[in-house]
Amino acid sequence: MDKITLERIEKAHPIIREQLKAHYLECNNKLPKGVRLRFSHVFRTFKEQDELFAKRPKVSNAKGGQSIHNYGLAFDYVVLLDKDKNGIFETVEWNLKSPYHKVVVDFLKSNGYEWGGDWKSFKDYPHFQAKKKDGKSYNWRELKVKLDKKDTFIDNGVEYVNL
Repeated sequence: MDKITLERIEKAHPIIREQLKAHYLECNNKLPKGVRLRFSHVFRTFKEQDELFAKRPKVSNAKGGQSIHNYGLAFDYVVLLDKDKNGIFETVEWNLKSPYHKVVVDFLKSNGYEWGGDWKSFKDYPHFQAKKKDGKSYNWRELKVKLDKKDTFIDNGVEYVNL
């Protein structure tokens, strides 16, 4: 599998880490030979989020602290292709209507992740985020309050909120 993605998953919130890894591996196995799933972002610091927010053209509506990535509960993906059939996955499949994207989106949604492509405004097609056990979405404001109150713990060098 993709070492880069597996390293990124290690920065996901511990409450979702093992399940996310299992879902990543299972989803990859549903893709045909020569196609691989990569998580381009999982955990993102407030600073990284602010830099992304400042980019133009606009790629994020969220400032540092306002993204579920900042709490290790979200991930963005890309589909990589081995165009030359040499075992090197370096071509990004940008066509969101490709059957590979459908496999990824359908699989992740069926496993309970919220997809940014379903949002009413500012659709974020490569974005997924975990949901609470009750199926509701995490709210960044609630997560930020926990962080501000230091209702947190450190794991893998990252400060996470208690959930």
